[in-house]
Amino acid sequence: MYSLEERKKAVDFYINNDKNTLLTIVKLGYPSHSALRIWYRDYLKENKIKIYHKKRGRKPKYTQEEKEYAVIYHLAHKWTYSQTVRKLGYSNKESLRQWCRELAPKECKKRGSVIEYTKEQEIKESSLLDQIEGLLFKEALTVVTEESKEQLQEKKKELLMEVDNLQKQIRRLKLERDVYDKAAELVKKDPSVDPKNLTNREKAILVDAVREHHPLQDAMECVGIKRNTYYHQRACLQTECKSHYLTDKITELFNAVGKCYGYRRIHASLAEEGIRISEKIVRRIMQECSLIVFGKKKRKYSSYQGEKAPAAENLIARDFHADTPNIKWLTDVTEFQIPAGKVYLSPIVDCFDGMLVSWTIGTSPNAELVNTMLDMAIETLEPDEHPIVHSDRGAHYRWPGWLKRMKDRGLIRSMSKKGCSPDNSACEGVFGRVKNEMFYNRKWSGISIEKFIEILNEYLHWYNEKRIKMSLGALSPIQYRMNLDLAA
Repeated sequence: MYSLEERKKAVDFYINNDKNTLLTIVKLGYPSHSALRIWYRDYLKENKIKIYHKKRGRKPKYTQEEKEYAVIYHLAHKWTYSQTVRKLGYSNKESLRQWCRELAPKECKKRGSVIEYTKEQEIKESSLLDQIEGLLFKEALTVVTEESKEQLQEKKKELLMEVDNLQKQIRRLKLERDVYDKAAELVKKDPSVDPKNLTNREKAILVDAVREHHPLQDAMECVGIKRNTYYHQRACLQTECKSHYLTDKITELFNAVGKCYGYRRIHASLAEEGIRISEKIVRRIMQECSLIVFGKKKRKYSSYQGEKAPAAENLIARDFHADTPNIKWLTDVTEFQIPAGKVYLSPIVDCFDGMLVSWTIGTSPNAELVNTMLDMAIETLEPDEHPIVHSDRGAHYRWPGWLKRMKDRGLIRSMSKKGCSPDNSACEGVFGRVKNEMFYNRKWSGISIEKFIEILNEYLHWYNEKRIKMSLGALSPIQYRMNLDLAA
């Protein structure tokens, strides 16, 4: 290694002698050709060796050292001026002759090129030549060493490139092996199948399976799929996964509510859990999975047994809307027939929100059934509340006990036309929902009447408190009233 001062000295000598590399090396004894070029390049470009030179006047073409070297070389070899000039590669024979006359006038004769010199001069010049030859040999050895280093570097680069290519081939083979394994595992293909002959969907599945351990671009090239095609298929696969999740979720909700929710209530239930999708998607999935609310075909029924007392006027006139609670009440009696016997339900429905104000369950549609229901409903009224009680023309609502209770409490009677169920359709709708959701879709063999009454009563409480209605903003009647501060 050379110090910074030695580098500066070499570069300075090199610049002052018209960038003569050989002369610099011979005079200083260092460095090599390549090292001197590197030092000079650093000086020009990176300014790593900071050398400053003062401006000088025009200097001679050849320095004094170069002149002396040329004269000594000429005298030592006993050559003519022309031979010496051709050998050294600089000056000309006239300049060399002039240098000889100035520096060695006694040794140089004017008439020819024969040179005479003493024994001491011959020994001196021989020693000088030996030094020059030694320097030249050292320079040649340095050049050879530098060339050997360059060859070694080139060979090293070639070996590194070869290793890199082998590693790429190994990675490629591992990728192909993984692709074939996944083809047999995921898409159920023969292990010998060519991945490029698969469908785009199957190719996308293979790429997703191996991209965790291999570059994505290499995986796509291995199976033969373009980037835009892969991302399109991947989006389709993600949609399918989401569809499977929604199918499972909708099926779970449908079964959790006893298979009595349609697509609108299922959609509302999903929204409560933070799943935002279209109602059309819910309906399509329920149709595809046969998630259908069971409903029994209605048969024509008539309970008309003749007029026993004057009927009340139809004040409701099929207008079942009410702005506040306890304005319009609807009532009727429905029958549940199970293997153990018949059970009858008599409720009062408020037109404001469809809430069941009261209900009674018994084994006979007698006066006690409807009168008890009316007494329970009257207990919920404020003194200034006098709702219209609408019913059909059944005998239950013409008995003296019913008429007396209606009159004493100041309730207003209203009746449908004879044999016209649409006049009381809102109450009939409640019966239909109750039977579809908890009665028709279940087997009641082995269930006693008492157990059935208990199950029906629990359902009616759930109907009021938890069953959501779309017309109430996906809330139950009790929740709706609590939001309006109307619940007692």
